[in-house]
This record gives sequence, C-alpha cells and structure tokens, in this order.
Amino acid sequence: MSAPHRTDVAPSTLSVALLEEGVEVEYTDGRRTLYRGVPERVPGTLTTKPGRDLHVLVTDPTDSEGVLVYVNDRKTHDDILESTGVGRVVLDQDEDEELFPGVVVRRVGELRYEVEADPETARGRVFAFVEDDWGEDSYEFVNAESEAGDDSEAGP
Repeated sequence: MSAPHRTDVAPSTLSVALLEEGVEVEYTDGRRTLYRGVPERVPGTLTTKPGRDLHVLVTDPTDSEGVLVYVNDRKTHDDILESTGVGRVVLDQDEDEELFPGVVVRRVGELRYEVEADPETARGRVFAFVEDDWGEDSYEFVNAESEAGDDSEAGP
C-alpha cells in the first residue's frame, strides 16, 4: 500500500524559545518540542545528507515567535499539521520554493535538499533541523560577512 498523498499546509505563528540546550518550539495545541544542541552556523547555503527529514524555522526579530515548515514530510497527516500550526511544503525532484522572504528550499535529486537563507532579508533568525532515526543536526544561517568577522561562540 502506498503512502497517502500529502499537500502543502500553511504554517501558523508559533512561540519560540532560544535556550542553552537548544531551540524550543511550542505548537498551537500547547505541546512543545526541543531541537537539541547549539546550532552549527552556516553562511548562506546548506545541503542535507540523503534521506534525512528537514524542518525549517524562521523567527521574528524578537526571537520569540516564528514559523516552522516540514519539507516533504509524507508521514504526518494534514489535520495534525493544521492542529499544531506546523506547515508543510511538498517538492518534486529539482523543484524549489520560497518558504519565507529570503529562505528558499529546493529538492536536489531524489533524496537531498538545499536550503539557501539570508537572515537579513528574512528579518529574523533562520534555523534548519535535519534528522533521521539515528540523530539530529541543527543549523543556523548567518550572513557570510558576519560569520567571517565574528569569533564569538555561536548559540541560541
């Protein structure tokens, strides 16, 4: 039996907390999730490893709210996404989509994704969470100029 067809779902604004232990997102139904660890800083573009799930979070300028979008998630039913406020975009091979001004995601080949983000254009912080059954990696997009001149410790 094949997986059910999934469609794009518009995200809602969610509460966000940047903590020492990671990035916490509170869904509209009151549940919370924690993306663990200090995100690795990435200037400009990130390409995922094959076969991993991709979630993209864009915060507002205050870092207290944001939108969360799952990319090509085919497991979660539309009703669940709508009740939690999480969005979804479904991409065909070699297709791209602007998730938010300054944040573009594209499906590269069959199993990889590329995220290109400009936090200045997005007017907030941009995070990518890449995960599978064996682990989770967290990334924060930074402008190349600020990354080159910033020796401070990265963190939420």
